[in-house]
Amino acid sequence: MAANQGGRTRRRLSTEERREQLLSVGARLFSESPYDDVWIEQVAEIAGVSRGLLYHYFPTKRDFFAAVVERESGRMLRLTAAVPGVPLREQLTAGLDAYLSYVEAHAHGYRAFHRADAAGDQAVRRVYRRALAAQERQILAALAEDPEFGPVFEARPDTRLAVRGWLAFTTAVCLEWLRGAELGREQVRDLCARALLGVLAD
Repeated sequence: MAANQGGRTRRRLSTEERREQLLSVGARLFSESPYDDVWIEQVAEIAGVSRGLLYHYFPTKRDFFAAVVERESGRMLRLTAAVPGVPLREQLTAGLDAYLSYVEAHAHGYRAFHRADAAGDQAVRRVYRRALAAQERQILAALAEDPEFGPVFEARPDTRLAVRGWLAFTTAVCLEWLRGAELGREQVRDLCARALLGVLAD
């Protein structure tokens, strides 16, 4: 049902639309401030809803932040999913292009996601680390299937650690880029691509 205020008709948001609105507000606030400095009352006020309604969707602040982190993780995994049969070198360029587009378009969510590891709440940190582990598994699966890098993956026990380090490197580069580093998107993409190919080289 729509509400009429001042002669304007405002459509009532669906449950999913309201949830998405709250998560977007949360992503912005958590990207700008540490976990302990964000208050549920702020989220409710900015979203224009009651605190009780926000708690209806997310029973605790921990649940709310965890949902923000999970939403951003899901987006990143979908954008960088491996394409069977396509060489890793080609996928790397396309995947990084998609990833950097996401970083630009959802800067608040990206920053909020990577603030989760600094949160004092252990449950939130576990959600974040599970999300990173899923990214790592996705990259390792693509490596294992690739004709060029599959043998390297099988022969080198340090591949998993190298991929984990590359994810940390890419995160640091992207966060610096968002702060205004003087690099274009193609330069950032090529830097990250070279870094992964370099650690995989014999």
